[in-house]
Amino acid sequence: MLARLGLDGKGEEDQRPEPLARRTRMALEALGPSFVKMGQILSTRSDLLPPEWIAEFERLQSGALTMDFGVLRPQVEAALGAPPEEIFARFDLEPLAAASIAQVHRAALHDGTEVVVKIRRPHIRHRIEADLRLIAELARAAEQSSSEIARYRPRALVAQLSEAMLNELDFTIEGRNADRFAADFARNPDVVIPQIYWQHTSETVLVQDYLEGVPPVDAAQLVRAGIDPHRLAKIGAEAVLDMVLLNGRFHADPHPGNLRGMEGSRVGLLDFGMVGTVTPRRRSELIGFVQSLAGSDGERMAEVLANWTEGTDISRSSLVQGAEQLIARHGQGDVDLPAIVADLMGLMRKERVAAPPDLVLILKALVTIEGVLSRVDPGFDLVKAMNGAWTRALFSKRDTEALKNWAIGTLLDLSAVGDELPRMIRAASRRLTEDRPVQSSAVEGRLIARAVRQVGVMIALCVLAGGGLVAAAIWFGPS
Repeated sequence: MLARLGLDGKGEEDQRPEPLARRTRMALEALGPSFVKMGQILSTRSDLLPPEWIAEFERLQSGALTMDFGVLRPQVEAALGAPPEEIFARFDLEPLAAASIAQVHRAALHDGTEVVVKIRRPHIRHRIEADLRLIAELARAAEQSSSEIARYRPRALVAQLSEAMLNELDFTIEGRNADRFAADFARNPDVVIPQIYWQHTSETVLVQDYLEGVPPVDAAQLVRAGIDPHRLAKIGAEAVLDMVLLNGRFHADPHPGNLRGMEGSRVGLLDFGMVGTVTPRRRSELIGFVQSLAGSDGERMAEVLANWTEGTDISRSSLVQGAEQLIARHGQGDVDLPAIVADLMGLMRKERVAAPPDLVLILKALVTIEGVLSRVDPGFDLVKAMNGAWTRALFSKRDTEALKNWAIGTLLDLSAVGDELPRMIRAASRRLTEDRPVQSSAVEGRLIARAVRQVGVMIALCVLAGGGLVAAAIWFGPS
């Protein structure tokens, strides 16, 4: 992609020793927080950028320069309604950490609860909004000037970046996200979500529990803190997979800085500014992709890839060929998720298509957590954990009313499929009666026979599943 756009840094006039990816990362840092945040989000887009660019942009995740609290004080007092020394029993003027859009200080409530106070950098919203307007205009001009660039839908990409950045600027959105995750894991004592103190929280200031723990970067450090790395990896994997496969929303950036190994080998989650959602369709596609890989089913994988490249002009034969290559490389032996995702994104780059943004976030989250947990537990098996998550997803309908709603929804889906069956049968019938060249009749005959068999299987499944679901709805309904 970069070479076709003239951005590969190989021009004759370029004699600088630093690689272009590194110079670009440094330029983003110099341009300020808007462009740093854009680079951070682009570090998730391995479907668009090659590995050396992703690695360079990932360096933007490191801490930013801290600000003297005197600069922040007017904004903090306006948000809290009083000086922090009055609101809190203790407030540390020295920052705990800093990022591109915010700075964090430790404090204590008057009841002794340890908290952190996240403070948005002053005037940053206006600056970011102005930068985003400029970036959107550049994307519009680029898309209109080149059909090659238009293939990557830069305006849609900028719209995604803008939404993510503006959401992160409003700390009430992050607070609500934390509350939702707390509700999702209310029955799981091994996953700790910090409580949000809404009486002190606003768009520019967020107050939440301080989680005492150890970032999961080194197994020996965890052991010294009395934490079992193996148990921590198991809990962390189950938590992320449950987010994706059960809850329908997930932490989109589970890197070590946003995780804590806590007393009792529990997992603490921090920073809910970037959250992704998983639709039932996407969940089904992910399961289908993994199952087709395990079963060496190239046709099924090609169908999944077709859904992921919908709206592009990539050919069916290219999808099948790409699916067969993925299966040949990864269909046997241990599953290496980062390698699979890297090859999948490489296929996207080769075909010059952009993957759906929500899919990219899901895969990035899974690869990130796999890397984190494999570091602290080399024997960690993500596929085994994924199988367990599927089982939990299948049997998670413990609530009677939820089971009834699920049964009714599935019946409606089956009804919609049933409405399509007559059309499919008529189409197959027309194909059988059309005149075709002799040389292709045998091949098409086999294809049509296969399609008719599939339609018959679908009819049988609809009848059986529909009857079973009706029985389940009646059985679990009120007596």
